[in-house]
Amino acid sequence: MTTSPDDHRLVAEVFARYLRAADHRDPKAMAAVFWPDATVHVYYSGAGRDELLGEMSGAGAIGDAVATGMVPHPELGWSHHTMVNPITAVDGDTAEYDAQFLVYSVRGLARPENGWPAGTVGAQGSITPIESGYVRAALRRQDGEWRIQRHVIKHDLPYVFPEA
Repeated sequence: MTTSPDDHRLVAEVFARYLRAADHRDPKAMAAVFWPDATVHVYYSGAGRDELLGEMSGAGAIGDAVATGMVPHPELGWSHHTMVNPITAVDGDTAEYDAQFLVYSVRGLARPENGWPAGTVGAQGSITPIESGYVRAALRRQDGEWRIQRHVIKHDLPYVFPEA
């Protein structure tokens, strides 16, 4: 099977859906980008070695992790997961995806009871980077659909999951 630029775009769209599912804490949308037998391994590698922080198997468990392994957004709060500088290699019905990631915490300010002070303009709140690292994924195409088969996340900073 030959590959085309469209294959690269379709692989990139898998990760666009992945990022939105993480931002929305949407287990169903997250599970939909993984094959049923997919795996995820999460590491901290900022100390020069890989320390396994967690692993998951199966699309359902991976999807559920966005609801149980991520802190809910506070009122007026949001997150924006991003991937940058992707390197994508497509070979027939398999693909490798390698990118850097950044996660931003977005916190809006509450509108004052009497309205914004005179002269206030623009966005009111803060945007702070809170996570960074690298992702590597193996994808598989089946019946024309690309999904993630194996996903490795390597955090640059120490990472602590919420207690169950």
